[in-house]
Amino acid sequence: MIKQTNPNAARPTLVALACVLSTASGAAVAAPLAGLGADLEGLTVSGLSSGGYMATQFQVAHSALVRGAGVFASGPYDCAEGDLERALSHCMAPDGVNLPPSPEETLARIRAYAEARQIDPVGNLGDDRVWVFSGGADRTVTRPVVEALVSFYREQVEDEALRYVTLPTAGHAMISVAAPGANACGSTASPYVNRCGEFDAAGEMLAHLTGALQPKVAAREAGLRSFDQASHTPLSPVDLSMAKQGMVYVPQACEAGGCRVHVVFHGCRQGTDAVGQDFVRGAGYNEWAEANRLIVLYPQVHARHGMAWGSWRWVYNPQGCWDWWGYSGKAYPTRDGGQIRAVHSMLQQLAEPVSGPAGTAGN
Repeated sequence: MIKQTNPNAARPTLVALACVLSTASGAAVAAPLAGLGADLEGLTVSGLSSGGYMATQFQVAHSALVRGAGVFASGPYDCAEGDLERALSHCMAPDGVNLPPSPEETLARIRAYAEARQIDPVGNLGDDRVWVFSGGADRTVTRPVVEALVSFYREQVEDEALRYVTLPTAGHAMISVAAPGANACGSTASPYVNRCGEFDAAGEMLAHLTGALQPKVAAREAGLRSFDQASHTPLSPVDLSMAKQGMVYVPQACEAGGCRVHVVFHGCRQGTDAVGQDFVRGAGYNEWAEANRLIVLYPQVHARHGMAWGSWRWVYNPQGCWDWWGYSGKAYPTRDGGQIRAVHSMLQQLAEPVSGPAGTAGN
């Protein structure tokens, strides 16, 4: 799902560039993301695959803000070290020679960023809650990579605060009971939402991160809204391989303010440009959110291959992955990274006093 090829192996000529120009940034501009008086004190994040790497990056970069992370099928913080070849070898399916980093190596890298004041102090992770998932049939991000992440967390958080869940038959996907057209449990195919019996990954994960939940209820159609991401990106969205529009789910009880927020980072080929709303509707978060006063933010990345209209930057992200190997710049895993800055800005806007609808319903 997050397999890439080396962009330097066949970089297009200027003539060929004209053939790959695209508008990978999304559809027409939606309504702004309005203030909802959100409570960021209990902020939690989660993600699948590249989104799992992004969830860990955001948690570590803003560890003073984040209180919990759910990580599906990904590895340690900054595993790729800014190198695509390393990402493909060490951080997806290591061969026994090119191994993911040890907990000590990961911690040393985090401390270096913290000492440079590019991320929050690592000690903030100590009171976090963490839920990690790996499927036994996942050949995209294999078990040793996920277990390297688990080993790191074991040294940072309390034993009770860490839960590591495996399903022997699960493929590389979000596991959900909410998607009517979900794939078989062992599948690794679009839209990367699988059903494995009655295992409800979103519910299991949210309960561990946020505490006991009220029983889920049906999601409201009007609760899922699109919003303009451009006002939150430090560069044009296309320069960061981000979509013009993001998605947010707002429970009815949250329209008046005071709700917690959970951020969901989709996986590669799982953004709205690739699967429409199959993920944001089918991953299983919205039903729990409606019953538990939880705003769910779904920021969006879109695929980009080389040059694009409206940008002079070369960005290689053909499968629409969150940046966990450095395609958006060297600062990608830090507070200064363009995508992390954009999501942080969205959260700050949600925390502003209630100012009206938080986006465009039904888009």
